[in-house]
Amino acid sequence: MPAATAAVASLDGVTHRYGNVEALSGVTFDLPPGQVTALLGPNGAGKTTVVRLLTGLARPTRGKALLFGDDPQNASAKRRLGVMLQIARVPETLTVREHITLFSSYYPAPLPLADILRLAGLESVADRRYGKLSGGQQQRTLFALAICGNPGLLFLDEPTVGMDVESRRQFWDTIRTLAAAGRSILLTTHYLEEADALATRIVVLNRGRVIADGSPAAIKGQAAGRQVRCRTRLGAQALAALPGVQEDAGTLLMSSDSDRTLRELLARDLDAHDIEIRGAGLEEAFLALTDADRTTAVA
Repeated sequence: MPAATAAVASLDGVTHRYGNVEALSGVTFDLPPGQVTALLGPNGAGKTTVVRLLTGLARPTRGKALLFGDDPQNASAKRRLGVMLQIARVPETLTVREHITLFSSYYPAPLPLADILRLAGLESVADRRYGKLSGGQQQRTLFALAICGNPGLLFLDEPTVGMDVESRRQFWDTIRTLAAAGRSILLTTHYLEEADALATRIVVLNRGRVIADGSPAAIKGQAAGRQVRCRTRLGAQALAALPGVQEDAGTLLMSSDSDRTLRELLARDLDAHDIEIRGAGLEEAFLALTDADRTTAVA
């Protein structure tokens, strides 16, 4: 982030404990405007604690949390924040339009209703009761409630759970539109494809510490090896024994030396076909980073 760009939210040397459990340990990072940041980590890594601190639901044990340069618990800062939680409950008897109108009344300068419905893809169900919506439509309604106040910072926690493929892609386009308009977005998701598609930056947490922070390409570059996919008559044991192979899952191999692996594969099976070689994906990089951190902790 350029030094001249003011962060919309930040953690500075934050440690947070729940009793004797240290959920975060010396975490420092910030969220600049107009950027989609994906916060990734295994269960218990500290992601929820980060969100709680930046939304003012908790205070750091040590260090400082800021939201728009202010205390996250101050109402003036919270009015500029939108939050979509993975688990949320709203009255099922109100229509989508009624929910949005009610939530918009809480903010001094909300987005127009028509814009909210369009961005959330809810025009066709605006007058349907929430309880009669599909799971994906309910998720989009919760998203509409998160953006109705025209927030400068948006927290999205597993936002596309329950959406079909088409709805998920439309949602991704909306997120890109919001980021292009200057909004900062913090995304937590277990869909690593989603993080790869949306984020300009990925922060990986493990055991309460930041273990990686960079662009998706930079994060993926930290996973050694390439993927080799093919159709072959060789069995799992023979594939696992090929030179360079670090891991195999049927016809998908992870190799530290894909050229050598492929030469040996073809030497043993000339009929191998549908061969594809590509760099490690975000999932492989994520697993490599967390496994390496776990190994270091045990050592």
